[in-house]
Amino acid sequence: MRYLVISDIHGNLEALEAVLAAAGAHDRVLVLGDLVGYGADPNAVIERVRALPSSTVIRGNHDKVAAGIETVEGFNRLARQAIEWTAATLTAENRAWLAGLPAGPLDVDDQIEICHGTPFDEDVYVFDELDALRSIDAASRPFCLFGHTHVPAIFRVGRSGAAEDPGDRSGRELDTTAPVRGFPFRLDLDDRSRYLLNCGAVGQPRDLDARAASGLFDSEARCLTFVRTTYDITAAQDKIVQAGLPEVLAQRLAVGR
Repeated sequence: MRYLVISDIHGNLEALEAVLAAAGAHDRVLVLGDLVGYGADPNAVIERVRALPSSTVIRGNHDKVAAGIETVEGFNRLARQAIEWTAATLTAENRAWLAGLPAGPLDVDDQIEICHGTPFDEDVYVFDELDALRSIDAASRPFCLFGHTHVPAIFRVGRSGAAEDPGDRSGRELDTTAPVRGFPFRLDLDDRSRYLLNCGAVGQPRDLDARAASGLFDSEARCLTFVRTTYDITAAQDKIVQAGLPEVLAQRLAVGR
């Protein structure tokens, strides 16, 4: 099975369309939350995702606020302005669809689970080794795919000795690659390790690379390829400005932060 992995689209239709067009052959799309927020095309992004022939979609924190499930408390000023505009712009049908999205973590198959933030809390950010280890321990599958940070990252836990009791945490070694550099980047996955993997953000990259980020997970070849795709950033920026959203939301698309 070949899964296209996308997360944090954030209302950026140009980035989403470019990723889908460049994705190549895949069997299913995994969408790891935050379809809306920041960008000027929340309805079009939702409708594009809803039209995918085969997909699994979970919610993100911006989706919850836009749908009225949670308040804007905890959002910074820019995020608050953008999500309030998004909530007012959404159609009733799309708002209801967002509200009905499941929370992560969600098991995709016997190898993969997906979440927005972490398996133990959908809103927590993974930036350090402690949170990565806690996430891997909480995961129910050997490969946990997450989003939320907008930064491609690889966390792997292996064993220095022979694998015995799966519940035995002694002898573990944590390898970290964050952020990932050099695209496309192929990660071969081994049977003796557990992984926490972030393919980056489609519509709001924050690793100083303005290209849209995505991944292709091949369960038969047991590999994950991290991909970057160029898109029409100027068109996305113009829409943000024309919508009356803060101009800084348009400006930062060009620098990937």
